[in-house]
Amino acid sequence: MSQTLQAIRGMNDILPADAERWEAFEELIRDWLTAYGYRPIRMPLVEPTPLFARAIGAVTDIVEKEMYSFTDSLNGEQLTLRPEGTASCVRAVLQHNLLYDGPKRLWYLGPMFRHERPQKGRYRQFHQVGVEALGLTGPDIDAEQIIMCSRLWDDLGLNSDGSIKLEINSLGQLDERAAHRTALIAYLENHADQLDEEARRRLHSNPLRILDTKNPALQTLVEGAPKLIDYLGSDSLKHFEGVQRLLKDAAIPYRINPRLVRGLDYYTLTVFEWVTERLGAQGTVCAGGRYDGLVEQLGGKPAPACGFAMGIERLMALLEAQEGFIAPPAPDVYVVHLGEAAQRLAFRTAEMLRDSGCAVFTHMGGGSFKAQFKRADASGAQLAVIIGDDEAAKNEVTIKPLRVAAEQQRVPLDELTIRVGEWLYGADEETTEE
Repeated sequence: MSQTLQAIRGMNDILPADAERWEAFEELIRDWLTAYGYRPIRMPLVEPTPLFARAIGAVTDIVEKEMYSFTDSLNGEQLTLRPEGTASCVRAVLQHNLLYDGPKRLWYLGPMFRHERPQKGRYRQFHQVGVEALGLTGPDIDAEQIIMCSRLWDDLGLNSDGSIKLEINSLGQLDERAAHRTALIAYLENHADQLDEEARRRLHSNPLRILDTKNPALQTLVEGAPKLIDYLGSDSLKHFEGVQRLLKDAAIPYRINPRLVRGLDYYTLTVFEWVTERLGAQGTVCAGGRYDGLVEQLGGKPAPACGFAMGIERLMALLEAQEGFIAPPAPDVYVVHLGEAAQRLAFRTAEMLRDSGCAVFTHMGGGSFKAQFKRADASGAQLAVIIGDDEAAKNEVTIKPLRVAAEQQRVPLDELTIRVGEWLYGADEETTEE
């Protein structure tokens, strides 16, 4: 007996009912981003491994332990399934010189890959919406990206109880971070006996990440660590104050979290996260910030940039609790037919209705009228169009409402689209006036 093949652990099938909800969600996302002037971009799933080693950093968990990397057996290239989208997006912008005529606002949606222990809200293949604004300076774009996230929560009905909260911080500029880093390492070295194995490993390679530790035993130590905001210069403080002023004007509550950091050198100034306790341990819904150093780091001319990403699986998990959100689509019409001549007319009838803009489900696989009507009712269709051999012989069809108590109506085939339109959308103005 052959072994049953299954999907790779942590790489999940999205079955039709969920896929329909995802598509409805994605349509809403497209409208939301278009309203803020963002244009779509699509990057490959596979990129050169050095792109992520250079962008993310060789001494990070992602590059060291989580990337799906391999050698192309045809040419020996080192390739990686993308673990995140920002580096790919910036690579595309540079490769195609998209900044030649000014700033760009871009967005993308698709799968990312990280080899980590699968758990709810954290999978080996996961999906993100990424938003990147390149070539724009000043706190206004930072604030607008935060504000647009707030609007999305409202559009989705996710935050009526205020359970998705905004946390912000400033990482300052590179020299300010360097001064803080020196003080932080000295502080942690003085308490080296309290550090866990992971913190010791990060102490000189990526000490900022220690501030983000989830180890309860380190919380008191981390609380007493030097705070980056105390090392910010006047320009960085002015930028951070500008972001806060715009958030206050928009009536968006926030909390300054001095432990909100990024471990990579290209991040500067504003960082933010939208977090919730409704997802358990995986509580970050959206994370973003300014990464003014990345364009230059990947070989381009220095250019400011700001962006964020949100996990679709986590958003869909939040939406699951909302009854009625993104109900699976139902056809307008279900075509029921019995008999050879009726079947042939059913195909013509269905195409005629589709030409008029209706969504039509034509019954397949035979069965009695009773069995077909059971399927029609379960489909959620508003109307059934019934064709038997008698109707087929006279080039007629019968329209039967499925969701309201009303008499069925037999009509000539050439009147079908008009009558169906009246049932679905009401009589037009000319008919009403007559």
